[in-house]
Amino acid sequence: MQTPLSNLDRKILMLLQHNADLSAAEIAEKVELSQSPCWRRIHRMQEEGLIERKVALLNPKRLGLSMTVFVDIKLSAHGRNNLAEFEAAIVGYPEVLECHTMAGASDYLLKVVARDIDSYERFLRDHLLQRPHVQEAHSHIAMSEVKRTTELPLD
Repeated sequence: MQTPLSNLDRKILMLLQHNADLSAAEIAEKVELSQSPCWRRIHRMQEEGLIERKVALLNPKRLGLSMTVFVDIKLSAHGRNNLAEFEAAIVGYPEVLECHTMAGASDYLLKVVARDIDSYERFLRDHLLQRPHVQEAHSHIAMSEVKRTTELPLD
């Protein structure tokens, strides 16, 4: 269910998703609101689930994770238990940053990070291809990153 946002709420959210380290006082100053009402708005948006959590964004390349691979997964059987089993396994793999259920030729699209081609191949062979009902896995290796953001368009 979509929550209606005021222009002030949008401004607060844009500031927070750009820099979650900002204090309520700093945000209040930037949106021209006093600190207490600003804090209440932020707290309300957290309670409503608009703000899920605040995290630190790490640089994968500086941490030695220089390879990003998008993997199309096709399952051989689509029963409810098979899907749930696959999804539960995927949640447990830290290499998988994102997993999306797809409409079309593949059943899932995964975003996977790895140190290098050898570590990705080990993950693919030892984990993904070992999952029951995985019929096909097609890897698409990203050569460069043009854009990476977590900021949602709020305008």
